[in-house]
Amino acid sequence: MRKFEDTYRHKGLRKKLMDLLREKGITDEAVLSAMNNIPRHFFLDTALDNIAYEDRAFPISDGQTISQPYTVAYQTQLLQVKPHEKILEIGTGSIYQATVLAEMGAKVFTIERQKNLFEKTKQYVFKSQYHNLKFFYGDGFEGLPTFGPFDKVIITAAAPFVPPKLIAQLKTNGKMIIPVDDEDGEHQRMLRLTKNADGSYSEEAFHNFSFVPMLKGKSN
Repeated sequence: MRKFEDTYRHKGLRKKLMDLLREKGITDEAVLSAMNNIPRHFFLDTALDNIAYEDRAFPISDGQTISQPYTVAYQTQLLQVKPHEKILEIGTGSIYQATVLAEMGAKVFTIERQKNLFEKTKQYVFKSQYHNLKFFYGDGFEGLPTFGPFDKVIITAAAPFVPPKLIAQLKTNGKMIIPVDDEDGEHQRMLRLTKNADGSYSEEAFHNFSFVPMLKGKSN
């Protein structure tokens, strides 16, 4: 069984990473504090231990990745997380982004469509620590209507369009952070959507990113 250790070296590398994220424009200290408290190397293969705190994405399994720390910080900052908010995450992946949200005090409901990745959540290293983090196997386009409405929704994959069922599961004035495919099909524009009282939404556009695609259905 893998032995998880968070050494002074790891903590030092994490601090350097937080300094880099500040240099790159991350200003939300609650986001930086949460990320500084979470050992990112726990979410990666032990072979990547020496480079776990580089600001880049790494492959995990099933064609998925653990996002670049800057991307995690950027999306989380745009989400404007407050303690006790109900947040729906689409794309559990490595569980790193969900852990950041849980560390910030949110009630996190996260969906994974890849059965193999979902099964790995049963060995989640922080399962006893974050009782505010709930895992689900399902289709992200469908959301979790039984548990809604949500204060916030965050999507960690490249969406071909804004899923209407996820908008429906947002509270009025709730916010969604979603990377939506640009016309070139190679990049995504990061959007922040705010739901209006009539069910429509207003849109703010931010920087371009590159994510793995958001797919419909469930994968066995």
